[in-house]
Amino acid sequence: MKLKPIATNFSLKEHIYEMLRDAILEMDIYNDSVDLRLDERTLAEQLGVSRTPLREVLVRLERDGLVEVKPRKGIFVQRKTLEEILEMIVAWAALESMAARLAAEHASDAEISSLRKLAAKYSVTRAGAHISEYSDDNIRFHQRILEISQCALLKTMADGLFVHMHAVRRRAMGEGDRVSRSVVDHMEIIEALEARDADVAADRVRRHTMRLHEHVGRSWRKLAQERDAKAAGE
Repeated sequence: MKLKPIATNFSLKEHIYEMLRDAILEMDIYNDSVDLRLDERTLAEQLGVSRTPLREVLVRLERDGLVEVKPRKGIFVQRKTLEEILEMIVAWAALESMAARLAAEHASDAEISSLRKLAAKYSVTRAGAHISEYSDDNIRFHQRILEISQCALLKTMADGLFVHMHAVRRRAMGEGDRVSRSVVDHMEIIEALEARDADVAADRVRRHTMRLHEHVGRSWRKLAQERDAKAAGE
């Protein structure tokens, strides 16, 4: 994790929180090779702050489910279990499908066009060749649907899932045919929104997210079983 010193004209604890949350967001936390341990001294030195406000922020991050304190081991960025991830995807599907329904009914033409502008950057071929860039824009696409729903509470509730959903989508995007399927799904969602068909828009968003649920449930469980079997044989 790399951090920049904090300027003194910011609300210190709030800015430390935002800096650490953004840094966690940039971590590939579901990659088994990523070091999830956070060292207080190193973080304080990188940020240029004392450890007292940093500890208060770490308590807040733990309360938000982003880090966990392991007695006698240290502080770690939190990974959800597979079952927690699957439940989280279901919750996101429910929130975003309702957001799509509301967007079809209430979003302006310009707001819906902003989704097409995001999606138009990628063909199936280009998305596959620029997977990291597409992964970031994929997240922006889903956030944008929540934004144009005109329901602030839906967006706030989804924000509570965002860090882990971002990490899950980032890892899953490079697996199987997820990229090509995603590009097609996004265009179909936009078409339903442009047609102002709330039922179809909601259904397409829900199906899109539940395809992620199916992929993660099948592929990640298999990978976990293979790792366990390999570890048992060593």
